[in-house]
Amino acid sequence: MKIDRLLAITMLLLNRRRISALELSERFEVSLRTVYRDVEAINQAGIPIASYAGLNGGYEIMDQYRLERQFLSLEELQSIIVGLKGIRSTVGDQEVSSLLDKVGALVAKSEHHSLHDQLVIDMNPWRGGDHEKVKLNTLRTAIKESRQISFQYISSQSEQSVRTAEPLSIVAKGFGWYLYGYCLLREDFRIFRLSRMKELNVLSQTFERKTETIESLHHGMGNRDPESLITLVLHAQPNIQAQIEDYFQSQQIDYQSDGSMIVTARQPDDPWLHGLLLGYGPSVLILEPLHLAAAIKEKAEKIVQLYS
Repeated sequence: MKIDRLLAITMLLLNRRRISALELSERFEVSLRTVYRDVEAINQAGIPIASYAGLNGGYEIMDQYRLERQFLSLEELQSIIVGLKGIRSTVGDQEVSSLLDKVGALVAKSEHHSLHDQLVIDMNPWRGGDHEKVKLNTLRTAIKESRQISFQYISSQSEQSVRTAEPLSIVAKGFGWYLYGYCLLREDFRIFRLSRMKELNVLSQTFERKTETIESLHHGMGNRDPESLITLVLHAQPNIQAQIEDYFQSQQIDYQSDGSMIVTARQPDDPWLHGLLLGYGPSVLILEPLHLAAAIKEKAEKIVQLYS
C-alpha cells in the first residue's frame, strides 16, 4: 500500500544521511517517477526533505527533524537498538529490520554521533555460518501459526528418535538455541536443542496453545533436584585458568600460591560433564567424587586403546 511505502521511506530517510532516488526505487520495487511522487507527498505532509543533485546526490531529511520519542532517553533507545540488531543478526528477519528503522527514526540526526556500539549481541558462531537461521525462521512460522512440527532428534545420550511437537517458544541460552514445546511422544513439555534437530518440517495439523507460560516452563525445566547433584572438587593447573574461569563462578575457585586452582562446585553427574572434564586433559585432577574420577579414568584408557 502507498501509505506503508511512504512511512517506510520516511523511516529510512530518518536513519540515513542521504539516499538516492535509484536506491529507493530498487528497495521498494517502484519506478523513479513513483519515488518522486512519494517524496513530494512526504514533503506536503510536513516532513522537510531536501533534494541534492550530482554524483553524490539524493534525498535527505533536515538534521533537526525527528519523530517525537515521548519519554525514551537516548540511552534507552540505544539499548533497544542493540537488542534488535542482535535479533536481526541471528534470524535475518525483514520485519526486525523494518522495526530497527522505526526505532532508529526516533533518534535525531544531530544525536547520531552519540550512538556507539558499546555492546554487541550476536548469537552466530565464529565459524560455521548461519546454518541455524533456516531452523529459527521455520520454527517461528510454526509458533506463529500454532502448527505442529516433526523432526529427527538425537538426545545427549545419543539416542535417536522421531518427534512430533507443539512448539511454544525459542530460547537463546548459554551457547545455543533451544525450542520449548509439548512433545506428543513423551506427552509432556520438553526442551530440544536446535543443533540436534534434523529433517524439521511444519505440519498441517494445528493445536491450541497450553495454558503454561514460558516463564513457568523455563523455571521448572531449569531447576534440578538437589539430590541429583554431586559435589565436584578439581585441582586445575595454571595453564587452563582461562577455561576454568569461562565455566566456573569466581566464588567456586580457590587460587593457590603456585598458580593452580581448587574448584568446588555442585554439578549434575551427566555425560556432558564427563566430556567437559576430558577436554581439560592432564591439566585437571578430579579429587572428588571418587566414582567420577574412576569413570573419567576408564574413558581415558579407552581413548588410549584407540591409538595403540
